[in-house]
Amino acid sequence: MGTPDDRAPLAERVGQLLDEGLPLTIVAAGDPVLRRGAEPFDGQLEPALLARFVEALRITMRAAPGVGLAAPQVGVELRIAVIEDPAPVPEEVRRVRGRAPQSFRVLVNPSYEPVGATRAAFFEGCLSVPGWQAVVARPAEVRLTGQDEHGRALDEVFSGWPARIVQHETDHLDGVLYLDRAESRSLSSNQAMAERWAQPTPEEAARALGFELP
Repeated sequence: MGTPDDRAPLAERVGQLLDEGLPLTIVAAGDPVLRRGAEPFDGQLEPALLARFVEALRITMRAAPGVGLAAPQVGVELRIAVIEDPAPVPEEVRRVRGRAPQSFRVLVNPSYEPVGATRAAFFEGCLSVPGWQAVVARPAEVRLTGQDEHGRALDEVFSGWPARIVQHETDHLDGVLYLDRAESRSLSSNQAMAERWAQPTPEEAARALGFELP
């Protein structure tokens, strides 16, 4: 599969990327595109191309599968991300983690700020860091501002797991990976997670692995 020429205009590069077929390839940690930060979206993609790109993000996110995907994760340095979470988890997990279903959303130029001082710590993973998870303490509630794909203003408070998702994806647009915020001693393979730490909260992992929860 070819790689779009980084020197070409952004719209041209996105068109080349989409022409290579779906789902798109997800960039893995270690690629500089995940660390440079993304430029604000200001019409760099005309509406039809933007719609194609958003649909490509949706298809790629679902195919992975994941609950969010940011443009830099497919090599495009624009402040655009998508989220969607059917929340197919047991009721106890849903209740403890505040994991409510989220319909498909497009976040354009998002930014967030904490609402209150409460923090929540749970294991978190990333499509760009496959095979691993770690505990991240994040604000339990955030105010997210930005726009949708049609330019309509977004100003909404998210709590629970949806708050974690929008923070994770917005961080990608700032060149931040979840590992930058994680408790390093909590780093666990997906297999270890499934065998040992799949409880609704990471309290047992914290005791066994030697890290503190907020």
